[in-house]
Amino acid sequence: MSDQITGGEAAYNVLKANGIDTVFGLLGGSMLELYDAMYHDGAISYVGARDERAAGHMADAWARMTGKPGVVLGAQAGPGVVNIVTAVAEAHLAYSPLVVIAGAISRCDHAKDTFQEVDQVALFAPICKKSILCTDAERLAPMLEDAIRLANSGRKGPVVLHVPRDLFSDMVAANDAKPVNIARPGPAAPEDVDAIATLLSQAKRPVIFAGGGFKWGKGRNALTALAEKLEVPIVASTGHADVMRHGHPWFAGQAGPRGNRVASRLTKEADVMVVLGARLGFNSTFHSNDYVGADIRIAHVDIEGSAVGRYFPAEIAVQADARLTAEAITDKATRPNADAWRQAFKADMVSLKAEREVEAQIATLPMHPRRALAEMRDALPENAIVTLDTGNTCLQGADRLAHYEPLSLITPLDFGLVGFGLAAAIGAKAAAPDRPVVAMMGDGAVGYTMIEIQTAIQHNLPIVVVVLDNEAWGAEKAYQQEFYGGRLLGAEIQSPRYDKFSELCGGKGIWVNGPGELGPALTAAINSNETTIIQAKIDPKALMTLRKDLFKTNEK
Repeated sequence: MSDQITGGEAAYNVLKANGIDTVFGLLGGSMLELYDAMYHDGAISYVGARDERAAGHMADAWARMTGKPGVVLGAQAGPGVVNIVTAVAEAHLAYSPLVVIAGAISRCDHAKDTFQEVDQVALFAPICKKSILCTDAERLAPMLEDAIRLANSGRKGPVVLHVPRDLFSDMVAANDAKPVNIARPGPAAPEDVDAIATLLSQAKRPVIFAGGGFKWGKGRNALTALAEKLEVPIVASTGHADVMRHGHPWFAGQAGPRGNRVASRLTKEADVMVVLGARLGFNSTFHSNDYVGADIRIAHVDIEGSAVGRYFPAEIAVQADARLTAEAITDKATRPNADAWRQAFKADMVSLKAEREVEAQIATLPMHPRRALAEMRDALPENAIVTLDTGNTCLQGADRLAHYEPLSLITPLDFGLVGFGLAAAIGAKAAAPDRPVVAMMGDGAVGYTMIEIQTAIQHNLPIVVVVLDNEAWGAEKAYQQEFYGGRLLGAEIQSPRYDKFSELCGGKGIWVNGPGELGPALTAAINSNETTIIQAKIDPKALMTLRKDLFKTNEK
């Protein structure tokens, strides 16, 4: 190794040492030395998006699949970096470890109202774990290591490192980069484990509320073992319906306002609820006793101490790792005497399955969205990864699709972002190239990032995008229909033939017109191993009102 290298090479060495084998970005002039280092060494793949926001979503999904920080190159100071704001805000509320290397104007131009100068550090500060400016080329590599460490420690999240253009070209001492040490969280203390085990063992109506902590901690086996030993129902927090295998006899699916009636009844009527790796946040509970019973005794365990007991009082409040704590509870707890509760749960699950089988037979035209979801559920292979958007139909799909293998569902989570799914699918495919990846989106949502179909094709990352086209911004249309006398303004949209757009880009397109066509189309698209858009017309009248508490009837 030469005694002197560029700052860009030093940054590259840090990424390579930390097992970052793929980065995402959009080429700009602010960090060409880093790009040049990637070109010469070749150990890190580069996925060039067509919009920086999309690059951020790709890195976010890649991080969720790999457990490593997803790296975004905001390679152009000013507008290029500002375009990443949405992706950073998304990762911030998804607790996803994103590291943004943000190009900035040269140090000599600071505070001169120069070309593309904005206060990037202040812009990102409220929406990430840290937004910091590097001012010394020798500090670039250590500060990038700090960013990786912070993003992936404790409650994960995005970190933005702003690097002036001249630091990438400055010569620095060659760095022998090593992997960053990340502290490993431990289980709950023995006395807390004993208390939780006792609480569970004495319960008459127990439920375990499991969240994303099991996904980051690769804890599905531990959660399953706990459920099977105690024979206690498991419910998932919103967006994490893959914490257990679909169809497992003790898995109720997603709870709360975005979930199903069985899982939601469990959290409303239980006498004891053990919360592991989840916050009981807004999307899972609306912070309401309509979804978490007022008299439930709660034991709450999360890696972030500030989340524990914040929204619902916790009798036992613990800051610890979900997987390790689940393993410790399994060793200590005994099967509770709750047979009546178990029998009622199993009967409810049989009833729910029957309801969904009826949905699968809806034969109306245009196709009912729940028929479309049923066809997708049956056609998806067990190793499929699904990315979802926010929106009326997608929120119905969060609990109606089936997820079998670990890390099979990626959603926008609490930022409620529209336009996330397509770019996220590309990032997931880059992380898991041997698994089929399907993005489910509304016709409005896909318009945000449709050009990224070209990115998938160019980088040989074949994905399938299912566009459920109801010619509307569905959630808002539902509100206008229910609370504003059907007076529609802005809710109805006209979308192009996205299937034809895919063909123009060099991919495949499939048009679905009615029931019975979507399942075979999805199977064919996955088997082709080509980037494909399936556009399926669905009933624009079949809308679900997601929230009723925000509106009063407004008849005039």
